Amino acid sequence: MTGPVLCAVDVSNPHRDDDVLKAAARLAALDDAQLDVITVVPDYGMSVVGSFFDQSHHDKAVEEARKLLNDLGREVLGDEVNSKVRHIVATGKAYDEILRVAAADQASLIVIGAHKPDFKDYLLGPNAARVVRHSNCSVYVVR
Repeated sequence: MTGPVLCAVDVSNPHRDDDVLKAAARLAALDDAQLDVITVVPDYGMSVVGSFFDQSHHDKAVEEARKLLNDLGREVLGDEVNSKVRHIVATGKAYDEILRVAAADQASLIVIGAHKPDFKDYLLGPNAARVVRHSNCSVYVVR
């Protein structure tokens, strides 16, 4: 691999993506690649409910997501490995932001989890499926 491994996790469900993060770390270590871990918080400003939230709400959500992402990395990977990980908190739609960051960083691989789909996922398509369909790099899906 020439570019980083981008691992997408959802910090709103504690430890749901532990296996995803472990797999990404193993794959990055195989080629001594940089491991980047991303989580995405929703952009309340773009929706109808956005008028009910001020900028400080968004800033608090991003800061909390950053803390949870770092905590997850420490707990799952250990302090030494986590200190080398680049933690990314993006705002928007998960699949859009994952693809945007992967393209901007010229990622060689995206690692993402595929969880049990809800009925709505069959109609709209889950984030993992959208990332797989639209990514310019390889995608490793962890079940």
